[in-house]
Amino acid sequence: MHQDYGIVAIFLFFTLLFPIVALIITSPFRPNRPYAAKASTYECGLDTWGPTWVRFRASYFMYALVFVIFDVEMVFLYPWALVIRSLGVFAFIEMFIFLTILIFAFWYAWKEGALEWK
Repeated sequence: MHQDYGIVAIFLFFTLLFPIVALIITSPFRPNRPYAAKASTYECGLDTWGPTWVRFRASYFMYALVFVIFDVEMVFLYPWALVIRSLGVFAFIEMFIFLTILIFAFWYAWKEGALEWK
């Protein structure tokens, strides 16, 4: 059992080591020529008017997060729908529980105002 953790630790080590080593090795070769056009704020090809750091309301991000969460959850329905006949009643009950939790989560997000676009 401890051998399995060792393999995971080795993969974690190389996962962290590879990008660090790659960045260190390539740093002398990559171009670094900053100039004013690179440092300017780019938005739709036009120069910005006023301050470039605009504060966005958190409701936009909450709306996006709720969409992503429910979109990812719906992906689980496709494989289940393909094999429902071979899985039987147990899989149907499990998916019913999953969808019930998902519906309650959607209701809660709606009640808390995460779906309101103000």
